Amino acid sequence: MKSIIVGILESGKRESRESLEELKELLKALGGHCLGYIIQKKSHPDPRYYVGAGKVEEIKQVAEGTGADSIVFDAFLSPSQVANLERSIGKKIMDRADLVLEIFSKRVRSKTAKLQVELARLTYELPRLYGRGKELSRLGGGVGTRGPGEQEAEIRRRWIKKRIQQIKEELEEIKKQRREQRKRRESAGDLKVVKVALVGYTNVGKSSLMKVLTGRETLVADMPFATLDTTTSARFLFPDIKVLVTDTVGFIRRLPPELVESFKATLEEVQEADIILHVIDISDKNWMEKVKVVRDILKDLSAEEKPVIYVFNKADKVVEREEEVKYLTEPAFMESKSVVVSAVKGWGIKELFEAIREKVEELQGAVG
Repeated sequence: MKSIIVGILESGKRESRESLEELKELLKALGGHCLGYIIQKKSHPDPRYYVGAGKVEEIKQVAEGTGADSIVFDAFLSPSQVANLERSIGKKIMDRADLVLEIFSKRVRSKTAKLQVELARLTYELPRLYGRGKELSRLGGGVGTRGPGEQEAEIRRRWIKKRIQQIKEELEEIKKQRREQRKRRESAGDLKVVKVALVGYTNVGKSSLMKVLTGRETLVADMPFATLDTTTSARFLFPDIKVLVTDTVGFIRRLPPELVESFKATLEEVQEADIILHVIDISDKNWMEKVKVVRDILKDLSAEEKPVIYVFNKADKVVEREEEVKYLTEPAFMESKSVVVSAVKGWGIKELFEAIREKVEELQGAVG
């Protein structure tokens, strides 16, 4: 897939360039290649094309000249915008949601995650079918009759609605099964059971940290959404406390709303957690913005009030020796307990265990 990335730089919004770079990484994760960017400075998106009509013609010419087979927009396009752009440019049009959903479709492994991604894709596709039947059908028909394209779109709409209902029922049943599994998993006699959830922006090293905390082998790769299936492992980090550690899917800015909604069953592990380990890439110059993204999603999940330990990972990328970690100032910006670690080098893991124990003792004190 050879693509041109298109975006708008809105006045006063500094994060637009970072968002474009992130979109390039998402494209790369799909095996695609970015041929270049076309950026328009605009106070607000055009309701018809997202970019201005003149910019659409420029995109068409650049696409033809470079041999691009697709145009990727750093936005969530409306169904009418997609139709108008495809008609005007003559190339496949994709938006941010299309890329994320495509990555999820290729990477998920478990039955639950596959159902959730299918639900997200169908939910996203449904409104795009309205009005597309006429685009598909240019064959003549009398007044009040439907062309073949419209009939085909209507059949597809009915099937999608039926399938969405089926998936929702299946996911609800899975939720019930998971609740029962959690009850069995948590029954440990007189032992204390603490649920810890790893959350964070995508590609901050959560899987590496999961491996260090639990000893469980996980896929570790330097790319967005390397692992998508939620995993839980139990470990006796302390003699009298059984800790259940859950690794969750990484977040990104402007995650498609359909995807957040469809992954409620997976993210339920975050809602059930006693302690949240919010993992941050300390080597990322934009880490503060990404912390805000994660906090906003936690708020959407009604999990923003849970006890949090901020784990600044990848310290080995900013200092050469473990002794230098104490001079890093990033933790001073956080309102809660913070620990600096390197999951790869094993730095700071002892301090992280101590921080978890402190939180556990706080919880026990609150209950007592």
